[in-house]
Amino acid sequence: MRSARFRELWNLLAVAVLTGVGFLSVYTARQQEITSTSLIYAAFFLALYFVAHLGLRAGLPDADPWLLPLSALLTAMGLTEIYRLNPLLARDQSIWIVVGLGGFLALILLVGDQRKLESYKYTLGVAAVAMLVITMLVGTTINGAKLWLRVGGIQVQPGEFAKLLLVIFLAGYLREKRELLTMAHRRILGVGLPAARHLGPLLAMTGVALGVVAVMNDMGTALLLYGIFLAMVYVATGRQLYTVAGLALFVGGSFLVYRLTPHVQERFQVWLDPWKTPHTNGYQIIQSIESIADGGIFGSGLGRSFQVFSNGSSVIPAAQTDGIYAVWANETGLAGAAGMLLIYLLFAYRGFKIASVADDSFSKLLAAGLTFTVVLQAFLIVGGITRLIPLTGITLPFVSYGGSSVVSNFMLLALLLMVSSRTARVRR
Repeated sequence: MRSARFRELWNLLAVAVLTGVGFLSVYTARQQEITSTSLIYAAFFLALYFVAHLGLRAGLPDADPWLLPLSALLTAMGLTEIYRLNPLLARDQSIWIVVGLGGFLALILLVGDQRKLESYKYTLGVAAVAMLVITMLVGTTINGAKLWLRVGGIQVQPGEFAKLLLVIFLAGYLREKRELLTMAHRRILGVGLPAARHLGPLLAMTGVALGVVAVMNDMGTALLLYGIFLAMVYVATGRQLYTVAGLALFVGGSFLVYRLTPHVQERFQVWLDPWKTPHTNGYQIIQSIESIADGGIFGSGLGRSFQVFSNGSSVIPAAQTDGIYAVWANETGLAGAAGMLLIYLLFAYRGFKIASVADDSFSKLLAAGLTFTVVLQAFLIVGGITRLIPLTGITLPFVSYGGSSVVSNFMLLALLLMVSSRTARVRR
C-alpha cells in the first residue's frame, strides 16, 4: 500500500497546481495584474493536505488513495469560487477547512477503527435527535428556516452533524435487527410483514423528518435524513416494501405539512412557476437557471462572470452557499459543471466500492450510508438550482461556504477512510 500513499500524494500535488491556476485566474481578473499571490494560496492548500496525508500514513496506511484527493479538489473548487465572490469569506472558509482537517486527523488518530463506534449507536442516535429538537426549540431563523444555533458567537448548523450520527446509529441498529426486519411475522394481502414493534423506527424516523419540515421549515435536512434512512434500510434488508411504505408515509405526511406550513407552500409554488414572482420569491431560481445557461460550453472564465460584479456581489442570492453551483457553471460552462458532477460520481464509485468489499455488516452499512449522504446532498442542491426538484437550501458538500458543513464532511471522509483501511488490511 506504500504505492497507494504515493499515488495519493501525487494527486494532491496535482490538486495544488490546479488551485494555484484557479486563484491566479481569479486574482488576475479582480486586480487586473499578475502576481505570485496565487502561489501562496496553492502552497497553503498543499501544506494543509500534506498534513492530512501524513496523518493517513500514520493512522490509516491502507486507506483508499483517491478519496482525499477528490475531496481536496472539490474543496479547491469551492474555495476558488468563494474567493471570487468575497476574499473575506474565503479567509473564513480557509479557517474552517483547517478546523475540519483537524477534526479529520483527530478522528483518525483517536478512534482509528470505525467498529468502536457501534457500541455507542443508541447514544449517538439519541444525540442526533437531541440536536434537531434543540434546534427546533431555540434555533435561529434565517431566510425562513430555523437551522442554526448560536454558540459563543458562532453559528452552528446541528443538522450537518446529526446526519453523521444518524448514519452510525442506523448502521449499528440495522446490523443488529436486519434478520428480524426481513422475517415475515404475518401476511397482509400476500405481503410478509415483520412484527409491529420492529416497524417502530420507520414510523419514528418519518415523524422526525416531518417535524423538521413543520417546525424548522427545512425541507433539505428532512429529505436528506429521511433519504439516508430509507437507503440504509433497503441496503440492510433488500426489501422494496420498506422503501415504498416509507415514501408513502412521507408523501402523505408531507401533504399535511404542506397544507399547514406557508413556507413549504411557497417553496413548491416557486418550484412550479418561479416566473410568477420573478422579482421576489422566484428571483433566486430564475437567476440561477439563467446563469447556468449563460455559461455555455466553456464558460466566461474564472473571475470573469458577468453575473458577479466587481465588488464580489452576485445577481444570484446566497451565491456562496445555495447558488455556488450556478456561479461555477457560469464561469466554467457545461464542461466545468459536468466536471464537478463527475468528481462526485467518482467519490460515489470509490465509496460504494469500499462498502461492497467491507468484511463486516456494520462497516458495509456505514460506508454505504456515508457515501449515499454525500451523493444525495449533492443531488438535492444541484437538483434544486436546476429546478429538477424544489430548492432545498442545503450546502454542496466540500464546495459551499459554511463551517458546519466543512467540518462534518471531513469527519464523514475520515469514517469512510477508516472502513477502507481496515478492509484493505484484512484482505491482504
